[in-house]
Amino acid sequence: MVKRKNKILVSKKLKEKKYKNLLLEGYESFYKISIFSFVVIFTFFILPGTVKTLKKNLKPNKIIVNSSKQNFDETFKKRNNKIEIKDNKDNDFIISKDVFEDIDVFGEEENVIDTPRLSASTIEELFNQNEYSLKKVKKLKLVNIGNKIHRLPKELKNIESVKKRKELFIKIVLPLIIEENTKIKLDRKKLFVILNKSNNSNIDKDWLKKKFKQYGIKNNDLTTLKIRMDEIPVSLAIAQAAKETGWGSSRFAQEGNALFGQWTWTGEGIKPAAVDKNAKHKVARFKVLKASVKAYQRNLNTHSSYKEFRKERAIQRDNQGKLDSLGLVRYLDKYAETGVEYTKILKKIIEQNSLTEFDDVKILPTSLKIKNLI
Repeated sequence: MVKRKNKILVSKKLKEKKYKNLLLEGYESFYKISIFSFVVIFTFFILPGTVKTLKKNLKPNKIIVNSSKQNFDETFKKRNNKIEIKDNKDNDFIISKDVFEDIDVFGEEENVIDTPRLSASTIEELFNQNEYSLKKVKKLKLVNIGNKIHRLPKELKNIESVKKRKELFIKIVLPLIIEENTKIKLDRKKLFVILNKSNNSNIDKDWLKKKFKQYGIKNNDLTTLKIRMDEIPVSLAIAQAAKETGWGSSRFAQEGNALFGQWTWTGEGIKPAAVDKNAKHKVARFKVLKASVKAYQRNLNTHSSYKEFRKERAIQRDNQGKLDSLGLVRYLDKYAETGVEYTKILKKIIEQNSLTEFDDVKILPTSLKIKNLI
């Protein structure tokens, strides 16, 4: 009986020992698994930051360049091809050669190929005869596009009074900007008429096809066309022209009617004096000022660098019905290498010269038909 009892006790102890060993093994396995899991989780947690740091150290600093200038030139240079441009967030889209094809770079449309350049005094005299003054424009909110000047006067940069020089510059570029905006406005109205139709005629379809090409849109995307086919605020356009040309005094503006500093890599341009020796770009040359304005507007309305600009403009249009240049200007940081500083300068030019007073100016209608259209 005693032996049996001892056997039971020994068996019980063995079972307890075995249970303890199993328990210890379980704890040990759980500990190992926990450590391994922690290592895996920690590795995945720090991996993105490590990769980002390595990329930052391996890559050179990013330099902002005006890629739109390159696009402008390449469109003309490669008339028989299409240019693929990588957008910042979306898929690739194609800008057709037709984006700038309708722009009259050489002045044939205006028939001013051999027209002599007018002097500043002659231009002022013409403006006075037509009773064209900025004060009157601001009051009536109308401008006569008949006061259209094709080239800047050479004497503009020699006008000692900064106020008079700025006023003359604005009086010259204002009709050009508003005329081109009016054309876009009329196109936009026509687009909405077509969108509201249940059936479109062949004329409507041909018109849409033409506009898809002009605005660099593939797949006949009407939503994108609606966003791109819109005006550039007058105050913003004047400010950029003033900044890029030094209020009309720059060599590029005087020699090449280049109001917005677009670049070219072909022979049709003006070589900057202070450019790097290895640089091959030039500033695009236009026969008339009007072509420069049209190319500038098309540039902002098609290039991927200004996609955010167009998004904000569409939001303003939907919410307010009108455009706010001071709200849009910050989205033009990619227009110049100075980035954000460039936008600050533009904002300062707009505010100091009260340019927003021109944003609601319309063209003076020459007939009842035109008046009803605009």
